[in-house]
Amino acid sequence: MSQDRNTLIGDVVLDMQGISLAFGGVRALTNISFDVREHEIRSIIGPNGAGKSSMLNVINGVYTPQEGTISLDGKEFSRMSSRRAAEMGIARTFQNLALFNGMSVLDNIMAGRSLRMKSSMLSQAFRTPGAIKEELENREFVENIIDFLEIEAWRKTPVGRLPYGLQKRVDLGRALAMEPRILLLDEPMAGMNIEEKQDMSRFILDVNDEYGTTIVLIEHDMGVVMDISDRVVVLDYGKKIGDGIPDEVRKNPDVIRAYLGADE
Repeated sequence: MSQDRNTLIGDVVLDMQGISLAFGGVRALTNISFDVREHEIRSIIGPNGAGKSSMLNVINGVYTPQEGTISLDGKEFSRMSSRRAAEMGIARTFQNLALFNGMSVLDNIMAGRSLRMKSSMLSQAFRTPGAIKEELENREFVENIIDFLEIEAWRKTPVGRLPYGLQKRVDLGRALAMEPRILLLDEPMAGMNIEEKQDMSRFILDVNDEYGTTIVLIEHDMGVVMDISDRVVVLDYGKKIGDGIPDEVRKNPDVIRAYLGADE
């Protein structure tokens, strides 16, 4: 990363300390500690079963660790509920898409604005002036996301009819509709061809740059990870075996043995 980019990265916004998670007798995570700085792209890599998705699930409150703490803006939690995470500005995309296939691109992304809606259900149902005004403001925000992700041509198309790469873009748009400070991306390139990966990499960088969003990324494509990440943490069998800038991680013997295959 360039010096100019390094100067944009701020203080620690998310700090995971001593996180351990077990399901019955199976330990998914063992004493994992790492932090995320404001405005950075922080990647988590490792072989299948390393604990990457479990870590994202801890961050956004799906799983509660048996040990360890999560600090957000210096405020410490022993557990994080999904609603609290969303209210504190953490949004998430998933490896397996959970879009509403029968709904349009616009309506899918509008669904991501639900936490931002202040009008009551009754006000919305009776179309009060305040509810109408709020809906128009939220729709304008969503239309800007659609323009940003270059999916204007499909805004009224049911999501189920779109190619997989465009569905992934809609999923990203729905997360952006929450206006997150921290965006968790779970394998956003999975199942994509080279051109789709290039497009998604560009959008991730643009989200980080133009929206100022801090990004925590799980991704198997090492070329993508090394190209777009500021720092990388490496997990293997639920333990941390590496942490640093891409060049450091690339040369780490433990990482080479566990994941990258061989030292070139």
